[in-house]
Amino acid sequence: MQYDLKIIQSPTVFSFSLDAILLGDFAQVPKHDHAKIVDLCSGNGAIALMLSQKTNSLVTGVEIQERLVDMANRSILMNELKDKVNMLHIDVKEIKSRIKHDSVDVVTCNPPYFKVTGESVKNPNEHLAIARHEIYLNLQEMMKATSFLLKTKGKAYFVHRPERFLEILDTMRAVNLIPKRVRFVYPKEHKEANMILIEGIKNGKETGFTVLPPLFVFDQKDEYLPEVRRMIYGKEREEG
Repeated sequence: MQYDLKIIQSPTVFSFSLDAILLGDFAQVPKHDHAKIVDLCSGNGAIALMLSQKTNSLVTGVEIQERLVDMANRSILMNELKDKVNMLHIDVKEIKSRIKHDSVDVVTCNPPYFKVTGESVKNPNEHLAIARHEIYLNLQEMMKATSFLLKTKGKAYFVHRPERFLEILDTMRAVNLIPKRVRFVYPKEHKEANMILIEGIKNGKETGFTVLPPLFVFDQKDEYLPEVRRMIYGKEREEG
């Protein structure tokens, strides 16, 4: 879909990228106005803003970095969405102090991808390092927070890196988030996958895991393929 949104971002603080667009498209949210939807690690609010165009329910973004929350709030006002999107400036690990247990219908998260180890090469820019590395939030903590928030049969949607796929599945199942759908994203044909999209259901049935068709981003001329072009620009650009 075409979002027709204006989103404030800064290359020195945070700029959302294709992974946010893919997650915003992949996540399925109820269209009605009485669902509870939470976007963890919300950054500048890009995914929360995208989701607001797919539902009549309120979308809550959760972000630890004050400057990113400020950017998100300004985008919310600029798009006249203050009744549809709100931001919480809080550490995901403290979310239980603000949102009730078992109360959320859908959780989305584009988390930090990279573990922090003695060999980690972190971005010298603090804002970018926090967004990309598990400095304040690791995979286990993110999954625990997601499971805490979701109702039984509530859905979770994540975008992450393929090299952590097995760890992600194990971590989900450890907190009763049952993986249901996965889609591997490839930069182009004959390249290795560089992103994965995963859907899980809280206390879901163990049966019925689906691997969706692969998503290729670019053609051999390094132009967006039609499905990705639709996600970014909408049908008008795709057909034009």
